[in-house]
Amino acid sequence: MIKSSDKNLSYAELLQAFPPRPIRTEEELLATQSVIDSLIDNAPLTPDQGDYLSVLGTLVYKYEQTQKPVPDIYGVDLLKALMEEFGLRQKDLTPVFKTESIVSDILKRKRKLTIRHIQELAQFFDLSPAVFLPLSTQGR
Repeated sequence: MIKSSDKNLSYAELLQAFPPRPIRTEEELLATQSVIDSLIDNAPLTPDQGDYLSVLGTLVYKYEQTQKPVPDIYGVDLLKALMEEFGLRQKDLTPVFKTESIVSDILKRKRKLTIRHIQELAQFFDLSPAVFLPLSTQGR
């Protein structure tokens, strides 16, 4: 593992400290990302560190391309997933929606999320408002 005390390692020394190999498992991905993080935390990088970081980044990218894509989840479906992930009930969202009945109607798709709802949900969950929108509407 590369430590913060290893600030000026040469490319060859970096290769010896953590030899880059094709990533095949989640554990290998996490180990590689840990090395990437330790390098970035010690910026500015030397040219050797930059080259090494580029190699590791390529390995991570290649591994991620072999994984199943994350489904495009947004809007009410995302809200339901977040509620489940955080163990929230409808009443927990009354600060955003003002009443439980509005939360219920939105979850049942009787009402649509408004711009204000999306902005407040983003703040509530500490996310970008864009995650509540379908990918086809982002960046237009």
